Amino acid sequence: MPRHTFQHDGLTLSYLDGEGGSRIVIALHAHWMEGVTFAPLAAALAPDWRVVALDQRGHGNSDHAKTYTRDDYLGDLEGLFTHLALKEPVVLLGSSLGGVNAYQFAARHPRLVRALVIEDIGAELRDDTSFALPWGGVYETREALVQSVGARFLPYLEASFRQTPEGWRLAFDPRDTVASQNSLNGDHWKDWLASDCPALLIRGKDSHVTTQAHMEQMASQRKNARLEVLDGGHVVHMDNPEGFAKTVKEFLQEL
Repeated sequence: MPRHTFQHDGLTLSYLDGEGGSRIVIALHAHWMEGVTFAPLAAALAPDWRVVALDQRGHGNSDHAKTYTRDDYLGDLEGLFTHLALKEPVVLLGSSLGGVNAYQFAARHPRLVRALVIEDIGAELRDDTSFALPWGGVYETREALVQSVGARFLPYLEASFRQTPEGWRLAFDPRDTVASQNSLNGDHWKDWLASDCPALLIRGKDSHVTTQAHMEQMASQRKNARLEVLDGGHVVHMDNPEGFAKTVKEFLQEL
């Protein structure tokens, strides 16, 4: 997936573009992750679908920002739409943070969104990610950074490791993601129910972030929404890449 950049809100934002097909899926990652996490999905959906995976502000190869509000993220996504000069509605696929960004964008720009795929995130959020603060800073060795992150999160954060002349660090600053999560927390039911395009909710059976009851409620209360539960945890597309890609592909074939 070739990498490209565009300018928005004084930031240089980076994205990966699977190119090819005219039908587009814009993929939005979770906190701490980056666009490359969707490379396997892009390969699975090609050549029928072109996946554009954004490194959201403060993540991956995109610039860090001063603020991480809801309007900031949605404005960046609008900037990507403008940069790509999209002429037809697209599918928005979002994991966790990216999922909320996706359905909030659809609420504000319904004519730009053909369908939604929301991965393991709810409409009411009260999460605290301050436990990640000790991951910040520069480490003398990669092994020291691995030890700081710990075995549980290493598979999801390894793509965000960066080697610099000073040492090893994460592509994101945990202080930024804590600020982002604090802005993300709240009741988003109004936004979830505001759009009526086809929507697929995917929950990881072993997720500690969502509950089955809440996701079932989201699916039942919104028009054109359905829930699929797959083996895996919160980051289903990494825990169960084949099952995730199969489920998404089947949904896209129905559009």
